[in-house]
Amino acid sequence: MSEYRSSEYHRGPIAEYDFRVKNGTLRNDDHQRTLIQALQDLHDELAEYTAPPVQIPSIESLQPKQTSFFGRMFGSGGSASSQTALDIPDSLPKGMYMYGDVGSGKTMMMDLFHDTLPPNIKAKKRIHFHNFMQEVHRDIHKIKLKHGNDIDAIPFAAAQIANEASVLCFDEFQCTDVADAMILRRLVESLMHHGTVIVTTSNRHPTELYKNGVQRDSFIPCINLLLQRLTVINLDSTTDYRKIPRPASGVYHHPLDKAAKTHAENWFKYFGDLETDPPHPATHTVWGRPIHVPHASGKACMFDFEELLGAGSATGAADYIELMRNYHAFVVTNVPQMDYRSRDVARRFITFIDAVYESHAKLVLTTAVPLTQLFLSRAQVDTVLASAAKGGNPTAKQVRADGDDVDDAMRMMMDDLGMTMDMMKKSNFFSGDEEAFAFARALSRLSEMQGKPWVERGMGLAMGAVPGKKDVDNYSKTRSKWSEDNA
Repeated sequence: MSEYRSSEYHRGPIAEYDFRVKNGTLRNDDHQRTLIQALQDLHDELAEYTAPPVQIPSIESLQPKQTSFFGRMFGSGGSASSQTALDIPDSLPKGMYMYGDVGSGKTMMMDLFHDTLPPNIKAKKRIHFHNFMQEVHRDIHKIKLKHGNDIDAIPFAAAQIANEASVLCFDEFQCTDVADAMILRRLVESLMHHGTVIVTTSNRHPTELYKNGVQRDSFIPCINLLLQRLTVINLDSTTDYRKIPRPASGVYHHPLDKAAKTHAENWFKYFGDLETDPPHPATHTVWGRPIHVPHASGKACMFDFEELLGAGSATGAADYIELMRNYHAFVVTNVPQMDYRSRDVARRFITFIDAVYESHAKLVLTTAVPLTQLFLSRAQVDTVLASAAKGGNPTAKQVRADGDDVDDAMRMMMDDLGMTMDMMKKSNFFSGDEEAFAFARALSRLSEMQGKPWVERGMGLAMGAVPGKKDVDNYSKTRSKWSEDNA
């Protein structure tokens, strides 16, 4: 046994899991413990792994061999790099692909693995896949802007990423965009060629990625590469870890009245620093565009929903990530119910929730309706229910086994609303499986963020075995690492 693995200070995944179970942070689960063993096996292999030096390709090697219009049109051009299959070193440890429904513990597993990586792994990165792809597109754009549109920018971008991470951890691997599909195979292959070990989570099996997507045939090689080079593990068990009852605090449903306004202001005072930093407007800049914050104090900010996410706000993922870098707590008031007529607003709201969750920030909402009704019009549901009753359709609980394209969390929401699978498929709100999953994930994350552990983490309050200053320091390190990964 190596000195590292016998070290008590540097705990591996199994030892860390045992520690968290003992102090009450996690609940022991036999199915989950089996999966942790797979993480431990990879951890032990990485303890003996040294990534090869990354060879950054020269700009000259990425230039097209010929740049005539007809050559580009009919594919006889392109750089030498784009035409050559890349070798993947035999010494590269097999990565891991963990998939499961909402609440299966994907994020916890990824956090535990990343937090316990062996000390010899100096270059590592943990990032949400959505943010990662934003960075990739941005880097490719910069390269092409500097060296011309004909340059093959993917190998250069991949080498830069590999130089920063010999272990790359993705959360929520997915492919919903044809632009991502076009570059992912070569990007993943290039990363592996440079010795980067990929560990990722997803809501679906690799063969289900980009299902029914535009030009999916071009994405099949990426799926095959994932199947060959990553160990695929199903995380699903009978326990939904986000449904374990917790004291309610953090995310609230309140009528949109004076009491709700007072509630929001009290939370803003609680998270802010009104004595040394009185509430004031602030402005931040993303890609040359200003983001206006109407109320800021210390590391807390407060928005009306329309100001941040409404139809006229035109904000997106990059704006939310920038806000997460500057603030640790968000109070959003007057959150309306959203239906198929406000689908774009709902998508922005879901992206914002993902950003808050990934950055470990605090969130307080005042909403017009309970959380389970945020994304579906009650009137729309009632209309479908009335129509179903006339036709003698069964209840949602009776058809929970119908259809395998909606996960358990979504089915629970359907049960709450009295919807059948057939009704869900006929709903005007969802445009596809990915959107339905995003809806379920957002509700699940809101449910988790209303728990007392989420709100109290990092505030120096007694919690398990990490009270006081240690809790504050650990939270600060987590936030700093997130900001570094999303710089």
